[in-house]
Amino acid sequence: MAFAADADEELRFPGDPPDHKLVYQFNKADEAYQKAVLFSVGAMLRKYGDNIHIVVVAIGPGLHILAKEPRRPVSEETRQRVSSLSQYGVEFHACGNTMKALGWEAKDMQPFAGIVEVGASDLMELQEDGYAYISW
Repeated sequence: MAFAADADEELRFPGDPPDHKLVYQFNKADEAYQKAVLFSVGAMLRKYGDNIHIVVVAIGPGLHILAKEPRRPVSEETRQRVSSLSQYGVEFHACGNTMKALGWEAKDMQPFAGIVEVGASDLMELQEDGYAYISW
């Protein structure tokens, strides 16, 4: 059974900026934590579709989800979910400071990972730009 769109909902056209902007802090290597955050990201995409822009800022131990060869355990399911979410428009930002501490360069990261100089400043600047902030 199909549901009609709410009368209050405006038509959206391709290229229209989203009404909602959300940034997640991703800073732990724990698999249960990773699954919970990524499930939340997916739930927000399902709820808002193309009317949301989501950024996940990976810092510290959380950075390993974006590495081609992580040095901490990252399950295949998590790796696939991160890749899939990136294909749905979720941006993943890698903390350059953490990369430097690990001796990693851009070539060590997944091709969809955007590299920012300082993950904490990225979180701050996105909030200043109107992104709602979620941390676990």
